[in-house]
Amino acid sequence: MQLMITKAAVDWYKREMELAEGDFVRFYARYGGESNLQAGFSLGMIVEKPTESTIQVVNDGITFYIECEDEWYFDNHNLTVAYNNQRDEVEFHYN
Repeated sequence: MQLMITKAAVDWYKREMELAEGDFVRFYARYGGESNLQAGFSLGMIVEKPTESTIQVVNDGITFYIECEDEWYFDNHNLTVAYNNQRDEVEFHYN
């Protein structure tokens, strides 16, 4: 499994979540919402330090990561987080 965050997505996170160098963003499985990976679950995000991350990537001084307990959600897919300029939001792409 790989985690990729585009530069434009990092810039969006910094602006929208007021992130600074040294901050952490966790992607996690949350109950509810829509996903084409797991019925009844969707991808959430929260600013918090990792306890037992399975994968992490540092972009522009910000650590984006997934905890071991949420690895099941991705079902062996890679996650790319990209920015949609027309909608001014991030998008999650699984491949």
